[in-house]
Amino acid sequence: MVDSPYPPVQAYLNTHFIEGREGRALRILSEYIEPDARFEAQNVEDTIIFFGSARTLPRDVAEEQLAEARKNNGDVKRAEMDLHMSRYYEDSRELGRRLTEWSKGLEGVKKRFVLCTGGGPGIMEAGNRGASEAKGLNMGFNITLPFEQHQNPYITRQLSFEFRYFFMRKFWFMYLAKAMVAFPGGFGTMDELFEALTLIQTDKVSKRLPIVLYGKEFWDDVVNLDALVKYGTISPEDMELFTYCDTVDEAYDYLTSFLEEHALEEMARSDSKAP
Repeated sequence: MVDSPYPPVQAYLNTHFIEGREGRALRILSEYIEPDARFEAQNVEDTIIFFGSARTLPRDVAEEQLAEARKNNGDVKRAEMDLHMSRYYEDSRELGRRLTEWSKGLEGVKKRFVLCTGGGPGIMEAGNRGASEAKGLNMGFNITLPFEQHQNPYITRQLSFEFRYFFMRKFWFMYLAKAMVAFPGGFGTMDELFEALTLIQTDKVSKRLPIVLYGKEFWDDVVNLDALVKYGTISPEDMELFTYCDTVDEAYDYLTSFLEEHALEEMARSDSKAP
């Protein structure tokens, strides 16, 4: 007897249907409804997003790998660069810790400015790790990929997500975000950064959203944004959509000042108008 692809079970339990073309709309809707229910259950109001490379190593690991490369005639040049880039792991960790401590001190029942990352290793792990060390909630929006991406162990269990669709993951990034920090990264980081800038530039996102490009040396080297102004493909004022920061103190002061002046004051005004 041949098994039927449509056994006599309720439709939502029929994996052949749910995983097939006909179930795509339900899968997409699930990636909207299920996260929304968890945000409400955890009283999460909004987030600060950390983007960055999944390949960035903690300093101690980078130091060990460099020593190993020198000892065994390995790729010393690559290991030296990994050690150089490890400063961004440590800065992401420290900034995540400090922002979480700040957000925990805010008044109100809602969880404000919860640190959120792509949920993977590298810069993402570092941000979640810092928030976890501050004993605060933190979130990870992981994506199912055939390589590189795996969930880091520092994400708050109730706020760890696994997305199938990039566009639903991006929706939640943008919908909840009140600030973004883009650390050095690859194609994924560039994709997320430029999508955010495009949405703000075209007024598809109307909220005031500070974007920090962390590590001016890296960003100036890999993306010549001034050239876009030179060639007339963006306006000079578009360069005001983001700011560069090179230290944890600089990024922390900029973000907390901005959020206190704009996001918190706007929320207070909105609450005062409520009946």
